[in-house]
Amino acid sequence: MSRRRSKVSNQKGFTLIEIIAVLVILGILAAVAIPRFMDLTTVASDKAAMQAVAEGKSRLSNQFARNLLTGTTNLTQSKLLGQFTSSALLRDAGDYTLTFSDGPNAATDIKVKADGVAARGVKGSNSGIWNLPQ
Repeated sequence: MSRRRSKVSNQKGFTLIEIIAVLVILGILAAVAIPRFMDLTTVASDKAAMQAVAEGKSRLSNQFARNLLTGTTNLTQSKLLGQFTSSALLRDAGDYTLTFSDGPNAATDIKVKADGVAARGVKGSNSGIWNLPQ
């Protein structure tokens, strides 16, 4: 019985096979996980740009409401689009630059595109469609 205790108490550390098995498992996990995490920054940048698109749509809605309150009648998509393409202030969204252009239906849609300002280290772009209220 005393011999068994001495053998058990003399065993310390891991065997070479155990260490190799752990390294192989870690290598497989790293090979699978790293590409997924590398792509997350691009996805996050594009999602952040979607916030800027929402801001652009909100600006269009506010400008549309201002025009109605000032008595502007027959407000068309092209008139509203002209107000935005002529104003650099309306196109600046902080870390993003907004671009307004004709949408799929040129009579009622405005395409809003947000691009990150590279000088500020912001990447990503996204776009959406704003519909002229009826």
